[in-house]
Amino acid sequence: MSSANSSACYVGSFDPMTLGHLDIIRRAARIFGQVTVGIGINPDKNALFSPGERLELCRAAVSGFRNVEVRGFDGLAVEFVRSCGSRILLRGVRTLSDIEAEFSMTLTNRVLDDEIESVFLMSDERFAHISSSLIRQIAKMTRERVRDRLKDFVPEPIIGPLIRRIQELEAAG
Repeated sequence: MSSANSSACYVGSFDPMTLGHLDIIRRAARIFGQVTVGIGINPDKNALFSPGERLELCRAAVSGFRNVEVRGFDGLAVEFVRSCGSRILLRGVRTLSDIEAEFSMTLTNRVLDDEIESVFLMSDERFAHISSSLIRQIAKMTRERVRDRLKDFVPEPIIGPLIRRIQELEAAG
């Protein structure tokens, strides 16, 4: 197996990283020799955390994995995968609507770089309902025991910064 085939890149905005993301990373780390988590910039999303903050938070969340690294990028995912020396673009899918969107994205990525292959991991059923937007809603709406409620949705290193960010936004707005 070539080194390009023993590595994979898992890209997303990770704003914030969820337990579902972490589960995909954990499983990918067992399959591939090297997993690079690519923190991308999505201009269509109103980010909760800056790219630098997301990078720091994701690094803290994956610190226990010896074969996982986190890097930021701007631009096309296929270009990022290529820059990492990989040919595998890893994607997690939760629902049928995710599959439909990923299908279109995969076809587009094949036109952009036909040597990059998309590999999909299905979300564990425990995490299929979790999305970054759901996390934001829970953090905003939960006044009491917010830390206890968030632990079922996001990795521990994300909880404190997420609570502080939501509080900052409420105070400003």
